[in-house]
Amino acid sequence: MSLPYKHHLIQVARDLRKNATETENRLGYDLLRMYPVRFQRQKVIDGYIADFYCHKAGLVIELDGRQHYTAVGMEYDEVRTSVLNAYSLEVLRFSNKEVQQQFEGVCQAIDRKVKERLC
Repeated sequence: MSLPYKHHLIQVARDLRKNATETENRLGYDLLRMYPVRFQRQKVIDGYIADFYCHKAGLVIELDGRQHYTAVGMEYDEVRTSVLNAYSLEVLRFSNKEVQQQFEGVCQAIDRKVKERLC
């Protein structure tokens, strides 16, 4: 099943892929690019752009910078997660700091979650 999306966000997603953060590049290139289950970068879903999306596992991975820890950011993320959950997607969140300082643990958590969702 194809997920709904807002067409005007396609170009925004392309631009985000071209200008990925260091943390997104690290996770994308050092783990997900060669991961046995396909992940897409900057996938438009409904009115949002997911950092990483795995259709097969129904999983969204979000990497959170400082703006996500403000009151406005946390409220936005809560609504966004609710919308994505309505499509039977699970959202896995990691802070940029976690990816930078605990990369192996982040990789293991993603791998566990994918395997869990595929069973």
